[in-house]
Amino acid sequence: MGTQRQQWSTWPLAGREGQLQEITAAWADRHCRGVVICGPAGVGKSRLAEECLARAVRDGWKGRRATATAAAAAVPLGAIAHLIPPGVDLSDPVKAFATVATALAGPGRNRRRALWVDDLHLLDATSAVLLRQLIDAGVVRLIATVRTGEPLGETIDALIGGDAVYRVDLTPFDRQQTETVLRAALQGPLGRRALHDLHTASGGNVLYLHELAQGALQSGALVSDGEIWEMAEDRPTGTPKLAELIRTRLAAADSAARPVLELLAFTEALPLADAEHAAQPEALEALEQTELIRIVIDRRRTTLRLAHPLYGEELRNSIPVLRRQKLLLDQVGRTQAYGARRRDDALRIATWQLAATGTGDPALLLRAATLARHARDYPQALALLRAIPEEHYTTATRLILAEVLFQLGYWDRAETLLCEVGRSATDERERIATILGRTRNMVWGNFPPGQALAVIQDAEANAGNATGRHILRSAEGFIRIMASQPREGLTLLEDLEADISMAPDDGAWLRGAFSKTTALAMLGHTHEAIAWAERAYAANMHVDEGALVSHAAVQRIPLILALSDNGSLAEATRIGEYADTATSRISPLAAIWLALLTARAQWLAGHPASARYWYANAAARARAIDHKMALRPSFSGLAACAAVLGDQHAAEAALKERDHSPRLAMGFQPPGEEDLGQAWVYATRGHHAQARSVLIQAAKAAQATDCVTSEALLLTDAARLGAAADVQDRLSELAAQCDGTLAPSRAHLAAALAANNPERLETAAAELETIGADLLAAEAATQAAAAWQRAAQARKAAAATQRAQALAARCQGARTPLLTTAHTAAALTNREKEIALLAAGGTASKDIAAILHLSVRTVDNHLQHAYAKLGVTTRRELADTLGTPTTHPRDPTVAGR
Repeated sequence: MGTQRQQWSTWPLAGREGQLQEITAAWADRHCRGVVICGPAGVGKSRLAEECLARAVRDGWKGRRATATAAAAAVPLGAIAHLIPPGVDLSDPVKAFATVATALAGPGRNRRRALWVDDLHLLDATSAVLLRQLIDAGVVRLIATVRTGEPLGETIDALIGGDAVYRVDLTPFDRQQTETVLRAALQGPLGRRALHDLHTASGGNVLYLHELAQGALQSGALVSDGEIWEMAEDRPTGTPKLAELIRTRLAAADSAARPVLELLAFTEALPLADAEHAAQPEALEALEQTELIRIVIDRRRTTLRLAHPLYGEELRNSIPVLRRQKLLLDQVGRTQAYGARRRDDALRIATWQLAATGTGDPALLLRAATLARHARDYPQALALLRAIPEEHYTTATRLILAEVLFQLGYWDRAETLLCEVGRSATDERERIATILGRTRNMVWGNFPPGQALAVIQDAEANAGNATGRHILRSAEGFIRIMASQPREGLTLLEDLEADISMAPDDGAWLRGAFSKTTALAMLGHTHEAIAWAERAYAANMHVDEGALVSHAAVQRIPLILALSDNGSLAEATRIGEYADTATSRISPLAAIWLALLTARAQWLAGHPASARYWYANAAARARAIDHKMALRPSFSGLAACAAVLGDQHAAEAALKERDHSPRLAMGFQPPGEEDLGQAWVYATRGHHAQARSVLIQAAKAAQATDCVTSEALLLTDAARLGAAADVQDRLSELAAQCDGTLAPSRAHLAAALAANNPERLETAAAELETIGADLLAAEAATQAAAAWQRAAQARKAAAATQRAQALAARCQGARTPLLTTAHTAAALTNREKEIALLAAGGTASKDIAAILHLSVRTVDNHLQHAYAKLGVTTRRELADTLGTPTTHPRDPTVAGR
């Protein structure tokens, strides 16, 4: 685990760069008399003002600070008394204020003073008048914070009015700003689930965010695995200071309005009519004015909600059990008296009854669980289902429970339950539904393919009608595709398009559409795959609430795969990021594979740092629900990205994690790609021959299963590591089989590398740049520059170099052999380059000799020649020159050892 930071000495100023630039520009204006920073409580006004004062001090201003409080306001000049020189007679304010101004200005009136007044709205009128005179006299410049919504007296309004005082209004952080500040505070990237939890709980309030993050660190809920900071299953609870802040905020409510706040703590939303049962309209108005509640108007419906999610948690903790029961049961009675006509009333009533009494009407609990499952609130659905007495369970109830267990990653428990349901099923429909649930659970739970196929085949033998056999045939297609048998799977799904009757009510059609999209993408038919993915997504969005289907974002998983291999890399990433935001908490399984496929899209785009982040998210999520199927590809991707970024230690660690993870029984990632990490770790050690061997063997595994897009990916990387001449013909064949622009562009790159033709390399670079494959484009341009240089075409070499550098700047610090050795190794022979790269990667001469089947003396001779040509004397210098990560613990003085 990474180091956990128990506190921050200074909360980083991040997410406010735009406002800080605006203030800096305004402060530079000689006509400026001050800046005022406005916003609600906790939005970060004081932190921004603190930075403004610090910058002013660095620029030569004398900095002072004053804090206005309600207590100080009772005493004239109480807040700024420390600014008044000793001995000033305040009995004559006019004379006294002039004396203060003269003293502060200094003998030559050249003292520049910046005064920060926190909570200016609480400043007493006398202090405001003095400050106004000091500002008008040019003695001080004001930096002030003002809480919006607070009444301002005439003197305060006059103090900050006018064009000479620059005003900045702060709003709560959006999700991106939250991520920015937490990344700066934690000194590392934040997982998507942690980001979602902290942003949601804080509501974008910077003060609350600070305390929530601090509390999560102290409790161990927020931990680092060395790659990202992620939240454990527990949600953030904050610190005692945060609890005190919330209690103080809630204390502003009048006792007559307290019942409304308590009721909202349990109901989340409350119709206005119900709120008026608990408090008078005047009390409700006061709650709105003090920003403890907010009013939501939706057509003819007016509801109340707490203004911040943390208010509810604090209120619930303070309400006794009997009081809670009365509040909830009274609300149940009111809702039932209205007829409980709204769609979500069943869920609300059942949840309230369960919270109040620990039980409820079984039929109502089942209806509520169905609604919760449809809303993808699986933990809530599980709680409701567990509250139903066993004697009230039916086959339908158990199928819903199995679906919830599946979605939460309880694969073995779901399998046990579904086996029981299968034995008690009384008709064909129940048996088919059970088989569909079991096979889906087996696929994603990493059960052996043969076991899943045996379940299907046994069911097909006992199917009583053609419709059942047809649905089972579609399920078999799903299993075979997920077992990397795309052609066999497509054959089983060939009539899916016409099968409208089997559509989304039971999920069979949607699963078939998902499978078909996946198979088409694997086979390179990306245009057709994209069309199917869009159709499936549209259908998934309109399923009945009782259908046992996954979140519609699941249909985006094969779409990202298809878009990536089509060459639409930016679009694949955009969809992945958007879908991930929608599923971060509500669909853990979907979130894992969305992260994995988004990482793959970023890898193909040549953005290894971004890909590493997404692979790390996938790995953390997979560990959280023990999703073994996703662990191996996640760690392989992490290893590849870390290796390309030159982080050899992290690459080796990720590779060990991969090797300790179970091999895929079935999976969404085609065979072969899980070896990318091993290949690139070899490459960064300088073991290019072994890296090529791994990639070629992996490509053969992909070819054996007709996964042509994976084969093309692996062969392209082999070409990048020196096997271009060996793989160019096969890549050309694959390009002819694949839709889109990526496959042809990669084939053109391999052919250009094999020919070492600068014009063809430049053409390949242009093609790859167009589709967003930045790293491949940078490598092609780099090699073109080297080729032009060898041909003594200096002008063309310079132009290609400039283009290569611009492309490489997009690649987030990637370091690959084609990118880093083109110029420095240009004078080396192929054998010298091969030996130099191995040596730079930390391989001893005797090991190099064994790898290349040479004598140690021959290796040392080649290495000495390389040293002489490159002007280096140690292996560390060699690694630096070649841009190769090194694992040397020290600098050996003998070249060969």
